[in-house]
Amino acid sequence: MTDGRPPGREELVRVVREAVADVLGIEPEDITETTDLAGDFGIDSLELMDVGARLETALRVRIPVDALTEATTVGRAVDLLRAWLGRQE
Repeated sequence: MTDGRPPGREELVRVVREAVADVLGIEPEDITETTDLAGDFGIDSLELMDVGARLETALRVRIPVDALTEATTVGRAVDLLRAWLGRQE
């Protein structure tokens, strides 16, 4: 992520899993791309904002709130981040 290019999908999956795990106090291995953040872990809006802040720090980019609220699963979050990061180039 330091060479100026957006991270690849695999790297984004890792970053999102780690951010969600840190906020929820679980292991990243307990999270998959199909994990439903609200349904599986009951993540609320404050926790989602915390995840967003961690992603912004890790990826060094500002993420719009609406992009965060659209992310119902980890895979969807990764797709939204890839699209958003692609527009930042």
